[in-house]
Amino acid sequence: MALGVSKIRSEKAVFMKVRENRCFASDRRSLLSRMSHLVILLLSVACCLKTVQAAPIDSQQVNEAIDRGVAYLKRVQSPRGRWFDLSGQADGVTALCTLALLNAGVPPEDPTVQKALGELRRQSTNKTYATALKTMVFCIAEPEKDLVLIRRNVKWLERVQKRDGKSSGAWSYGENSMAGDNSNSQFAILALHEAERAGVAVDQDTWRRAMEYWQRTQNPNGSWGYTPGAPGTGSMTCAGVAAAVITSIRLAEQESRVEGNQVICCGARDDRDTIARGLDWLGRNFSVQRNPGRDAQAGRERANWVYYYLYGLERVGRLTAQRLIGGHDWYREGAERLVRDQDKLSGFWKSPSRVEEHPHIGTSLALLFLSKGRRPVVIARLMHGPGDDWNHHRAGLTQLTAYTEQRWQRDLTWQVIDPKTARTEDLLLAPVLLVNGSQAPQLTARDKRNLRDYVDRGGFLFGEACCDGEAFDRGFRQLMEEIFPEPEYRLRLLPPDHPIWHAEERVNPDYLRPLWGIDYGCRTSVVYCPQDLSCYWELGGRKSNPKRQQKIPIQVRDSVQAAQAIGVNVLTYATGREPKFKQLLPSQLASEQNDQPAIRGTLQVAKLLHGGGCNVAPGAVANLLRQTGRELAFPVDRQPRELLATDPQLSRYHLVFMHGRRKFRFTPAERQALRVYLERGGTLFADAICASREFAGAFREEMRAVLPDVALERIPAGDPIFTDAFGGYSLAQVTRRDPARRAAGGPLKSRLRKVSPDLEAIRIGDRYGVIFSPYDISCALEQHASLECQGYVRDDAAKIGVNVLMYSLQR
Repeated sequence: MALGVSKIRSEKAVFMKVRENRCFASDRRSLLSRMSHLVILLLSVACCLKTVQAAPIDSQQVNEAIDRGVAYLKRVQSPRGRWFDLSGQADGVTALCTLALLNAGVPPEDPTVQKALGELRRQSTNKTYATALKTMVFCIAEPEKDLVLIRRNVKWLERVQKRDGKSSGAWSYGENSMAGDNSNSQFAILALHEAERAGVAVDQDTWRRAMEYWQRTQNPNGSWGYTPGAPGTGSMTCAGVAAAVITSIRLAEQESRVEGNQVICCGARDDRDTIARGLDWLGRNFSVQRNPGRDAQAGRERANWVYYYLYGLERVGRLTAQRLIGGHDWYREGAERLVRDQDKLSGFWKSPSRVEEHPHIGTSLALLFLSKGRRPVVIARLMHGPGDDWNHHRAGLTQLTAYTEQRWQRDLTWQVIDPKTARTEDLLLAPVLLVNGSQAPQLTARDKRNLRDYVDRGGFLFGEACCDGEAFDRGFRQLMEEIFPEPEYRLRLLPPDHPIWHAEERVNPDYLRPLWGIDYGCRTSVVYCPQDLSCYWELGGRKSNPKRQQKIPIQVRDSVQAAQAIGVNVLTYATGREPKFKQLLPSQLASEQNDQPAIRGTLQVAKLLHGGGCNVAPGAVANLLRQTGRELAFPVDRQPRELLATDPQLSRYHLVFMHGRRKFRFTPAERQALRVYLERGGTLFADAICASREFAGAFREEMRAVLPDVALERIPAGDPIFTDAFGGYSLAQVTRRDPARRAAGGPLKSRLRKVSPDLEAIRIGDRYGVIFSPYDISCALEQHASLECQGYVRDDAAKIGVNVLMYSLQR
């Protein structure tokens, strides 16, 4: 054992020496970097500089750019609450700037927004752009207060829509303008869409004429131009795709329909390829540096309206649930351009376009792209074979997401993920993956490994059999056995008291569907419904239009409500109502280089086996080690070694980790071995899963048996372990989730509190040999913590873990 202790101390010393060398090397690299920058600057003055590729941006840079843009618009608002364009016009520009601020997260009660709303309410206009933009602002800011104005504007837009000729279904600049165009038409469609979301009905004939217009005017190559027959451009093709999506949703051109008192879930689909052809053109001509398309007369690439095009590109990506367009990560590439285009001192944007060079307009369009494009992805649909069997009820997730937005009172989005090109990191952009269909899902061995890794890292699988899919039912059950071969992970019927039935809203017991689940880690991580849900989600879109809602029988509406309740309950249970803003992933090459398994000279941690649920959160330690290696540039072995306390190999590890949820007991031999390990320099770090009192009580009892002469005591708030003294984080305050008492029939709730970290420890000599958290850390590290799980939020759980790990290396 003495050799083992020597090994621990030697490992610490070597590790710290490596760290010092790395810091020294980092300082040298920093100095060389500064010298290189000086040389580059001098060369550029001499006009001899070659192009240097900039480093990729990250999410923090995007957030900072948004904050600077918001601050700029607030600063330049006139005392009356207006903004202006180059010609001094304020009507539409004020609405555009207000729309940008609202989407960037500025609340309606903010003084800047309130001044702008007051000005917009006083204005009267007969222009399509201004009317449409004002309507969108009213629908987002204070729809109840401005319901009369919204209805008035909707009636005006309906009245001025073209009704004959080749422009039938389009809009022009105003009531007396002659021909319609696709730019005005796009804004009218967006305003009417937001009006229906706010509860104001739009006449079905208006939607019908608009849909027929966009289908009729699409160019043979899939694009749209400014007017029918004009050469296609990126901005107008984005307008066409978005309008096609919106009108198809509003007209309920879907698989599901109601006939009498019956719901037909898998009827004929509208297989017109209007949207697909538009996306294909955008993919072939993708760019974020220009507005794609050629000027028919000059034969030159369009350099203008690029920010307007990016605003449309964001809408296409979001409405069609595409993370990639033509193989391009449209949000990352667009964000990289905009972050670098911004005037960092003043915070504004302006593009080479004559109109967009005015910073009020350029800044608004840039903010709309950056803020709307980063909306949290709450769910993704997983593509799989055979064919497009994965894509039944195409509007189902759109409607479920919209329903969830209403319940949570926040903007959300969803995506489609192709497993053939997706890495685990790509899958993790969505907290929930929907796998549905009517046939047995076809996935490769690589796809299945990625799905297991996705769940290991906190993902959630939601399965659904569509269209009386008996083949899907058999295939999905087989898929789960392949992904989770361990016999303890099997689908089981969820009991009536499971949170899925009431996490957000209580499901009507008269319309219950059987739900199956797999308990994995700290929660149920797979939920499967062998009956249609997305069919009813799709029908739920009719509820936003009172005229269509009247056509649905009461019993069908109740079935739709039950399906929506199950859907939103799954999303609430899986995310705790806390989906993350869209994250910018590094390139695949960089990710692979940073994720290579370490072999020699690495930090290694052991995991203690016991009978109290030692593998309830199997990925917690691996995730902690992965974050430690990534953020602090440490070489780590991401797979902890699972050992019994009596294993002779235990002495090789300076830190051993354990967690649990149930009562347990060590054997006398295990207590003796653990005592020797601790007294000779080892450190034990433990936490109670979801603040389990049963495990905490057993752990304290066992520690009294292992070390009877000392006791667990709370670590003082000012202790160095809660600072960056050992290379970790300053943790004076952390965020802890405490479940709140739930009212009968009400949704699950939790309260986030700012508290001092609560760790207990046993001091052995001049160090902490045992460190224990009575609140959850492990489930948070797995991203599995639910609303009912008392413990630290994920970021703070990881920081506490890193600090404990760094402390153990110093002692």
